[in-house]
Amino acid sequence: MKRVIIIGGGAAGLMAAVSAAENGAQVTVLEKKPSVGRKLMITGKGRCNITNIADIQACIKNMPGNGSFLYSSFHTFFNQDIIAFLARQGLETKVERGGRVFPASDKAQDVVEAFLRALADLGVQLITGEAVKRILVTDGQVTGVATAQRTYEADAVVLATGGASYPGTGSTGDGYEMAAKLGHQVTPLKPSLVPLEVGEEWIGDIQGLSLKNITATVLYHGKKVAQEFGEMLFTHYGMSGPIILSLSKKVSELLQEQEREEVLIEIDLKPALSEEVLDNRIKRDFEKFSRKQLGNALHELLPASLIPVMIDLAFLDPEKPVHQITKAERQRLLQQLKHLTFTITGTRPVSEAIVTAGGVHVKEVNPATMQSKLITGLYLAGEVLDIDGYTGGFNLQAAFSTGYVAGRSAAVL
Repeated sequence: MKRVIIIGGGAAGLMAAVSAAENGAQVTVLEKKPSVGRKLMITGKGRCNITNIADIQACIKNMPGNGSFLYSSFHTFFNQDIIAFLARQGLETKVERGGRVFPASDKAQDVVEAFLRALADLGVQLITGEAVKRILVTDGQVTGVATAQRTYEADAVVLATGGASYPGTGSTGDGYEMAAKLGHQVTPLKPSLVPLEVGEEWIGDIQGLSLKNITATVLYHGKKVAQEFGEMLFTHYGMSGPIILSLSKKVSELLQEQEREEVLIEIDLKPALSEEVLDNRIKRDFEKFSRKQLGNALHELLPASLIPVMIDLAFLDPEKPVHQITKAERQRLLQQLKHLTFTITGTRPVSEAIVTAGGVHVKEVNPATMQSKLITGLYLAGEVLDIDGYTGGFNLQAAFSTGYVAGRSAAVL
């Protein structure tokens, strides 16, 4: 039997272990943390957004970081395959808004346990609490790995250590170091899917406020460069939530440009309404609450915590009776509703990112097998590669697909 060692017990590593064992290999998983699947446990707010039911072309589009590299692995093992695999382990799934797939139980723990059942059935050896220090290579061929405790001999090794985000889960970037020591090029690491920091000091007044069905637009040099519709959240330092995370990679790239031009995010609180229709809506509210002060007349239009902020930004008097509001004042309020603008000062650190952009350069990896083009018997999978995508299950699918291909190739090539 071919001896295959998997370094890392995350999504890619667990899938690689299953795939290698199914193809007849003797498999050992080495995970430095006390348990496997730690990052899987926190994805999707603890519910685990397993995959997305979009077709391959759509999934590639949602992987802005070298998505085309994934064509082969997606064609080999895709969304219906991971759903079917979990079903064989007794785990039902469900599809939610945007094609997102979750366990029917809404528990990420159930996904990890499904993998553990599969590994046990396949006779995979699972060793936790033991960190790999280096990959052993002789004459360009993998011979095993060395940990602090001992040396393990192997015919093939799958490097699936994850990225550099959420270091508490074990993703501390050591896989990049191992690959670099073997001659692989590691592209610069940047946070992708990361909350954003803003310069406006009043952001603290609305921290904890969640908004739905709004549009966020990234502006650079006064031009629209990216836009998302959906949900967001204000925090004490800035903004987070699904659409902000999706925009964050582009924002991160703009912030690193030499020109140092301001990066702005403009929020349209009422994207379904044109300015004319919204103006009529405001006029109806003003007629309805004509005897009230302005500060007490906007509760049907805005969340309570946002009202004083919007009044202040529009240079209005909250105590002014609504029937005395002029057209010009109403227009100032309208403009804030459609163009609430924030200055982005930075991203949160890569350790807080859901996904790391950057990693082992994909030109040095065979996309059909996930084998290194530099070292025979070395396979790479998941976030250690320079691939990354938007929220919605795309990153996990990339991990499962590359892990499956890497494990199968390690067992049969």
